[in-house]
Amino acid sequence: MYKNYLKMAYRNLMRHKVFSLINISGLALGMTCSILILLWVKDEVSMNRFHEDIDNLYRVMEVQSYPGADDLTTDANPGPLAEALEQELPEVKHAVRSTTWEWKQLFAYNDKVLKVGGRYTDPEFFEVFSFPLLHGNAAQVLKQPNSVVISETVAKQFFDSPEAAMGKMFKVDNSKSYKVTGVMQDVPKNSTMQFDYVMPLEDWISTPGGGWLKDWGNNGIRTFLQLQPGTDMAAFNEKIKPIVKQHEKESNIDLFVQPVSDMYLYGEFRNGSQAGSGNIEDVRLFSVVAVFILIIACINFMNLATARSAKRAKEVGVRKAIGASKSALIRQFMTESVLVAFLALFVSVNLAGILLPHFNDLTGKFISIDLTDPLMLLLLFGVALLTGIISGSYPAFFLSSFDPAVVLKGTTKLSKRVSVFRKGLVVFQFMLSGLLIVSTLVVYLQLHYIRTKNIGMDRENLMYLPLEGELQRKYEVVKRELEGIPGIMSVSSSNQNPMMVGNSTGSVEWKGKDPNANILFSMMTVDYDFLETMGITLKEGRDFSKSFGTDTAAFIVNHEAARLMQLQEPVGESLTLWGERKGHIIGVVNNFHSSSMHVATQPLILVLLPEEDNTLLARIAPGKTTEAVAAVEQIIKRHNPAFPFEYHFLDEDFEMMYKSEAIMGQLTKYFAGIAIFISCLGLFGLALFTAEQRTKEIGIRKVLGASITSIVYMLSKDFLKLVLIANLIALPLGWYFMRSWLNDYAERTEMSWWIFAVAFVSTVLIAMLTLSFHAVKTAVTNPVTSLRTE
Repeated sequence: MYKNYLKMAYRNLMRHKVFSLINISGLALGMTCSILILLWVKDEVSMNRFHEDIDNLYRVMEVQSYPGADDLTTDANPGPLAEALEQELPEVKHAVRSTTWEWKQLFAYNDKVLKVGGRYTDPEFFEVFSFPLLHGNAAQVLKQPNSVVISETVAKQFFDSPEAAMGKMFKVDNSKSYKVTGVMQDVPKNSTMQFDYVMPLEDWISTPGGGWLKDWGNNGIRTFLQLQPGTDMAAFNEKIKPIVKQHEKESNIDLFVQPVSDMYLYGEFRNGSQAGSGNIEDVRLFSVVAVFILIIACINFMNLATARSAKRAKEVGVRKAIGASKSALIRQFMTESVLVAFLALFVSVNLAGILLPHFNDLTGKFISIDLTDPLMLLLLFGVALLTGIISGSYPAFFLSSFDPAVVLKGTTKLSKRVSVFRKGLVVFQFMLSGLLIVSTLVVYLQLHYIRTKNIGMDRENLMYLPLEGELQRKYEVVKRELEGIPGIMSVSSSNQNPMMVGNSTGSVEWKGKDPNANILFSMMTVDYDFLETMGITLKEGRDFSKSFGTDTAAFIVNHEAARLMQLQEPVGESLTLWGERKGHIIGVVNNFHSSSMHVATQPLILVLLPEEDNTLLARIAPGKTTEAVAAVEQIIKRHNPAFPFEYHFLDEDFEMMYKSEAIMGQLTKYFAGIAIFISCLGLFGLALFTAEQRTKEIGIRKVLGASITSIVYMLSKDFLKLVLIANLIALPLGWYFMRSWLNDYAERTEMSWWIFAVAFVSTVLIAMLTLSFHAVKTAVTNPVTSLRTE
């Protein structure tokens, strides 16, 4: 039976090649987009879920409360917290600390030297997390000081094999020796923690810069918990909430825990609560886009099938007259639609395979289509089957409902209800297309706004490099030599990237401070010439200067800090940091963005403390980049030969900061274009069918004197009305959804009226161009040709 259905379906496809091509092309494009998006979504939701005990793994979050300001939520915790949690809360099986950043250090073995990124953690790290060890005991590998676990890749780079790496001694940063006690598998790409080595946290705490981890008043380490199975999370969050306050009386910190499985998708918090934005927002958005594009493709099939129903009416009448049941006809038509869907699947899988390398480059993923994976096959066949059923359902029930007595008389006429349904589908198609056009324009404008907005500093031609090895000790000598290079305009230093300031403190005192005020200030230590090098404008007062010996105890604040401190004339006011560093404000700078535009400008204090700086900054004259970098490299290598020359540019970091928005903009643009193209395919098919149906009518009208313009208008006006209605629905929806998206930015563009005008005109023009091909072709046809069979 189904064999006959397939034969008839195949013959029907071959008989109407143009419509078959439109259907298959539309479905293939829709399925290709949906497959790519579903693969991306699958990769996104798999982040961190490879850990064996994932249901019991949590990270500790803290909420810092500040009167008169929003609460700050962070995953940076006090160093002693982990031990306290293990001792005081029986629900905690293990508490493991890890540094929050990837620490790049120089690994040397004999004549091989390589920069490797990794982390410092507690010894239980490999017992809690499922990063499999190829060699070594998970409970012992980090027990001893100066031990290191390296990745399989690093082991092969230095020793050719993981086995050969065991027991070898690395020289790290040309100072300490570390013994390889374990080799782990390379960290999966779907892990938020990426590293190529792990060292004992105690090694770092014992260094001069790590003592702060013993203090409850400092936050800067991540704490992960492995809880006992069956822990009541609501009760546990109540128990953990006051732990810091119990140990630090003046603390403003409350704690809670977040599942490790949620930390990637639900990583955004506002005012102490999960924001629901971030990566999960992108997943939701593109999941909806995938569904919408597939629906648009399915609508094409429905529209063309119902529009061509009159041509198949006699076939239905004859088959019913000779005994075919309604259910048999439904099965036949559903078989046709499923066959088309699977033909489209074959095309889409090949097309997706061709597009995947570009898609991976665009998204930074490593997605592949593994046709040997049963789950992958299930996903692909599921998409095809669902598409076939959805697209074929209405036409199947509609065609099978024809009355044979009526259709065999040749008096078949589509009901008004069917016509309204078909028009509704066209409206829905172009509504989605208009919505995607608005989204594309708003995302593009926000990215343009971010890239062109004055962020309060000059990020162009600003090179920075790490002060490591001998560079910190020889900094003054190196600085003088760099300033002598033609093309180097100024040189300075800081303790962090000026666009990604992460250090902060609430321990700031000033004259007239409200006793209840608890403001969190961002902190940077800098060298002389910092403002000149960064292109930051001084609002009042002066910069740090070697002419004033007292500047070693002076401060520069930004305008936001002065405003929050309610200082009318901030220059000259006294300031105390951490209860011990006392000085005066000598200058106020205009606000500059020291973090993402997702957050408002933070109050900032600059401290002259170059001995704590770890980043060298150099301003290069425009057009002198190549020569200047080469000259800088010579000087750096001469003073620090043991370390490879490594440098970055601030504008590149700026682009990376908004990489997810750039990806979203590119994907939205591509998907909007494809959605419009698929919609136009459907409109093209309907216009072709309408032109065929009205050929003789048009011939008569031309004989009676109708002009080409009037005939083109007659054939196009009904479709253009539908496009206009679609715009009236799409534009308000676009305004609502994109306004919500923009609200995630503290700094954002405005949604001007012209955005919606462009979207409106674009959809109308695209529809007119699509319709005009058949309308003009039919209008200029010689009426003798169209009437000769009468």
